[in-house]
Amino acid sequence: MPHPTPSVLFTSESVTEGHPDKLCDAVADAILDDVLRHDSNARAAVEVATTTGLVMVLGELTTTHYVDVQEVVRRTVREIGYNDSRLGFDWETCGTMTALKEQSPDIALGVDHALEAREGLESDELGAGDQGMMFGYASDESDELMPMPIMLAHRVARRLAEVRKDGTLPFLRPDGKSQVTVEYDAEGHPRRVHTVLVSTQHDPEVDMSELTAAVREHVVEAAIPAELLDEGTRHLVNPTGRFVIGGPMGDSGLSGRKIIVDTYGGMARHGGGSFSGKDPTKVDRSGAYMARYVAKNVVAAGLARRCEIQLAYAIGVAHPLAINIETYGTGTRSAAGLAQAVERSFDLRPGAIIRDLDLRRPIYRQTAAYGHFGRDDLDLPWERVDRVDELLAAARG
Repeated sequence: MPHPTPSVLFTSESVTEGHPDKLCDAVADAILDDVLRHDSNARAAVEVATTTGLVMVLGELTTTHYVDVQEVVRRTVREIGYNDSRLGFDWETCGTMTALKEQSPDIALGVDHALEAREGLESDELGAGDQGMMFGYASDESDELMPMPIMLAHRVARRLAEVRKDGTLPFLRPDGKSQVTVEYDAEGHPRRVHTVLVSTQHDPEVDMSELTAAVREHVVEAAIPAELLDEGTRHLVNPTGRFVIGGPMGDSGLSGRKIIVDTYGGMARHGGGSFSGKDPTKVDRSGAYMARYVAKNVVAAGLARRCEIQLAYAIGVAHPLAINIETYGTGTRSAAGLAQAVERSFDLRPGAIIRDLDLRRPIYRQTAAYGHFGRDDLDLPWERVDRVDELLAAARG
């Protein structure tokens, strides 16, 4: 997509861990982590849905480990904060339904032994778990090398959960959303925050003016740097005037439905595949993580101010079908030269991605809310910038 032009506004949103869709992502990844803790070679494609009083777990799971699905569901719901029946949904009384089966043996054939291995071109190698295209993105507009709007939206949403859990604003409830509009200057740098929107579930007796003032002071102003806020910044808190009924009581939820919240807030493209509940043989997840890793190292190396990487895979094939690099005119090398440097510096086969990023570990539940990328609060391997020297050497070559 074209970069924002002078005085153009760009908006991104985030949601809290208590949002119904994010609750489902958290349950899916909690199940995945429970499996990987005991069986690192497990295959999982777990989907979750929720509505009033019910959490449904369905999909595919091949593992040597017995998963107590009901225990994982209830533990996750409790950790998120649905711990009181007055919320209309809570961990003790919600029902659970499970419909899990093993991965199709037809899919497993191609994943266990890639086409290249079956044709004798390479030694035994994992094939991609599905076809598809994945995007990774990085930009120098923030310290995290992420788009500013989504980073600020995540900070606001995460702060909502913090002040609820630590008792600063005890009248807040788990469900909530944030949205931040950033104004960019002529060079594409963030200039200021134009609008902050916060919608948060709350106790019925709280006064709306008290809620608005408290959210602005303890959430917005604590999450967004003061130099980005000015007297012209517009603040909106619960614009409907009331948000008591929330979570699965207020709306159904489904895993994999907040893919733009999970990635770059709409500033970069998305391949369409979701992340949560999928083991790393699924390139929807591991390929997107690798694409971010590549893009971030390209920007950190100074080879571009903005970089978007597209990878494409075929099910059962190890090597990507295509690599596309877009630097929006900010690159110090041609797209072809950058692509060659990337191919020399990164092994993009699924098995190598899993190995290099150490993905067969229970690290996924922590990513289920507040974004998979740009996380300065987590030690995620795809956020490291440890290939800069290698990239620079390859680019010079």
